[in-house]
Amino acid sequence: MENTGTPTLPKKGILSYFRRRRRDSSPNRSRSSSPQVDRISSERSSETPIERSTDAVSFSPYAELLPDPDDTTLSETERLLNAQDAALNRQQRESHLRQFSFFQLNVTLKQGHDLVIRDSCGTSDPYVKFKIGRRVVFKSKTIHRDLNPEWFETFSVPIEDVFKPLEVKVFDYDRGLQDDFMGSAQLDLTSLEPNMPSEVQLNLSEHGKDSYMGYLLLNVNLIPKTQEDREQHLRQNTNIADSSGRMKNQIWSSVVTIVLVEGKNLLPMDANGLSDPYVKFRLGNEKYKSKVSFKTLAPQWLEQIDLHMFDDQKVLEMTVWDKDVRSKDDFMGRCTLDLAQLKRETTHNLWLDLADGAGSIHILLTITGTVGAETISDLANYEPLPSERQALLNRYVLQRSFQRLKDVGHLTVKVFKARNLMAADFAGKSDPFCVLELVNARLQTQTEYKTLTPEWNKIFTFNVRDIHSVLEVTVYDEDRNKTVEFLGKVGIPLLHIHSGEKKWYALKDKKMMHRVKGEVLLELDVVHNPIKASIRTFNPKEEKYMSQEQKFKKKVFMTNVARVRQFILMFLHAGRFIQSCFQWESVPRSLAAFIVYIVIVYNFELYMLPVALILVFLRNYMVLPSKEQQRCLEREAAQQTAVDDDDSEDEKEKEERKSFKERLQAVQDVCLTVQNALGYMASHAESIKNTFNFTSPFLSSLLIVVLCIGTVVLYFLPLRWLIMAWGINKFTKKLRSPNSIPNNELFDFLSRVPDDQEKAMYTEIILEPASPNLKKKKSQ
Repeated sequence: MENTGTPTLPKKGILSYFRRRRRDSSPNRSRSSSPQVDRISSERSSETPIERSTDAVSFSPYAELLPDPDDTTLSETERLLNAQDAALNRQQRESHLRQFSFFQLNVTLKQGHDLVIRDSCGTSDPYVKFKIGRRVVFKSKTIHRDLNPEWFETFSVPIEDVFKPLEVKVFDYDRGLQDDFMGSAQLDLTSLEPNMPSEVQLNLSEHGKDSYMGYLLLNVNLIPKTQEDREQHLRQNTNIADSSGRMKNQIWSSVVTIVLVEGKNLLPMDANGLSDPYVKFRLGNEKYKSKVSFKTLAPQWLEQIDLHMFDDQKVLEMTVWDKDVRSKDDFMGRCTLDLAQLKRETTHNLWLDLADGAGSIHILLTITGTVGAETISDLANYEPLPSERQALLNRYVLQRSFQRLKDVGHLTVKVFKARNLMAADFAGKSDPFCVLELVNARLQTQTEYKTLTPEWNKIFTFNVRDIHSVLEVTVYDEDRNKTVEFLGKVGIPLLHIHSGEKKWYALKDKKMMHRVKGEVLLELDVVHNPIKASIRTFNPKEEKYMSQEQKFKKKVFMTNVARVRQFILMFLHAGRFIQSCFQWESVPRSLAAFIVYIVIVYNFELYMLPVALILVFLRNYMVLPSKEQQRCLEREAAQQTAVDDDDSEDEKEKEERKSFKERLQAVQDVCLTVQNALGYMASHAESIKNTFNFTSPFLSSLLIVVLCIGTVVLYFLPLRWLIMAWGINKFTKKLRSPNSIPNNELFDFLSRVPDDQEKAMYTEIILEPASPNLKKKKSQ
């Protein structure tokens, strides 16, 4: 049997019983024979409706004066009257409590005593869970190596049904293993006097056993509330009211994702006029220290930090320090940020000035991962309005193509659930959450614990600045020490999205080259203005701040060499063909080539050049493979270009030993430069090839339109005028726009065309439908 707690005896009933006890203390007076005693006993019972429990003791200075129901001095008549009075008082209490539709229970977990031993060292690491029904309403912090822990933690919980007991369970925390049970108890809320704080002792026990397992001390107060109070309380505490199954150490309301980008104009703290700055972050009890950027006043950190935000901790503190080896680090400045003033589910690009110092720091901050039931991003409460959809479409109509040019489009992502994920914990489960990234915008779902089939049911929105961006959806496993473990990833180019289509996406590895276990169910909807997207295509591509650091790897180097070698061989074959024509190795071929050359050179005009390129597009379009054939070709390309970057342990140890040798470090730097240069050339060459074979139909169509316009312009305008206009534009561009970024429109266009490796990365893995015969075999 589980235990029931009772409150302290009301003072009025104690004094009444005390007066009766004093009057009955005369030796000439008999308790069992006096009718006056029966009357006083009846009065006492009616004044003090108390339900006693041997498992939950209420502390009172008059506890030794209370009558014992098992006292042999009481007559059978008195026992019967006491039982009748108790039943009547309980009915009256229940009738009184039913008048209120809502309560607020304030609980203070004070301490525990004589708890059981669960660890081999003779102690335990206890923490307490409070539940009402199947819903966990609070989880305490863990007190390590203590059988008499002191918590002194306070929480409030809304009570819809006061007749459901408050269940209290104590566990011993074991890292990496299942936590051990240390006892449980129940607190009957109907036994509490409303608006009267009480101290309660809950004796712990285990179902079916009578062994002593210690006890807990609580302070409780049951406060009746009106219907208006109930609605207001639910609005303020939705995160607490619906947090079942979503808590780890304590209930947090959101995840604050910070990308520390850079700093500028910082204070020089060293003798050489420079500094070694790093940044400390503090949000409530959570802290983070960035890496040190040596010998600079304009550091580039590019670090990502995830901090948990609680309802009562919404001020982010940032301090900048100078690293000193032989002395204490020097303070360089601080700044604070009130997160309550920032819009949620949006990435904020912030430059923050440092107080008590000089300079500023650049961060990207996103508040996301909310666990509440009534957040903006919750699908359960999302009701699409036709008026909002129409307003969104009107925002990107062609008539508004030259308004707000940077606002290219709008992306809506519905994240429903995942299945068949990889087990990352010892128990064969995972604690998965999903992260969505669109360039520098980063949002994430809440964490679903101990499951391989999580259901997030969230909806997110992104502002699209470049229609050629790629939405990256990554699933991670959350660990107790706040680290994460990669489970799978999928990249979805925005131009490949079929709006409104709900489908399963297969997860890939970190490089998005190979399939891994698991799928995620998404519904994507993108709306954009094609003219704005076309104009944006010829502007510099947005740089992603958080990118993987480039390191020299032999396999990557050899792959880039092979990629460049293919195009070199292609040019060599073309040169050999031309040389064979010059050498008349085949008379008919050489004669035809000579006639074509004479005709083209004699009649060539500059407008014919874009026409020739359009003919290349037309030729490739006529022989364009079907979708199924294209998928097969892309799969083959993915297999050919897949690079396994996970080196063996032996190779890693060799690289670590080499890094200590300066002369080999210089060789590695040169090789890294060559590697990146080869990759750059191969990427652009493949992009040019993919431009003409309709790998990206939007870009190929856009280039056809540009070539047609170029044909008309070159036909009607002399070349010298065009060259003059081009030179004037280049010479006066800096004068007309001092803050403009120097760029090459051709390279900006090619940067949007995917190369062969990007094609392989973003190739969708087609999920084969399960065979009905296979399902029957599994069911048998």
